[in-house]
Amino acid sequence: MTFLWSRDLQTALLISLGAVLGANLRYWFCVWAGQRWGTEYPFATMIINLAGSLILGFFVTVITERFMIDPRWRVFFVIGFLGSYTTFSTYTYESITLLMQGNWSLGIFNLLGSAILGGLAAVLGIVLGRWV
Repeated sequence: MTFLWSRDLQTALLISLGAVLGANLRYWFCVWAGQRWGTEYPFATMIINLAGSLILGFFVTVITERFMIDPRWRVFFVIGFLGSYTTFSTYTYESITLLMQGNWSLGIFNLLGSAILGGLAAVLGIVLGRWV
């Protein structure tokens, strides 16, 4: 029973550490992107989602098909870091807000652009992961 508790505690700590890092990177990137490109369109959210899709596809492919690494890295990076870095709920909220404000072109572009480009980014990440 002690082993199970210590493994569960270790997993929770790895997820938490990854989440703290991912959430902070997301925040800093959003601030930077808002200052650089403005806030009329949620560029930061789209870029974060695309980067997260690319990185997730690459990382999981590399660790499952190329290298044998400690499974705790997947917990830390995929669940913790990328789980808090990517922003699906923010993406949907910002898209719907744009649509409700009558900004149909940006709202549709955000919904479809993030979904389609995110899918392509994930495919690219998988291809790169297999190529390494």
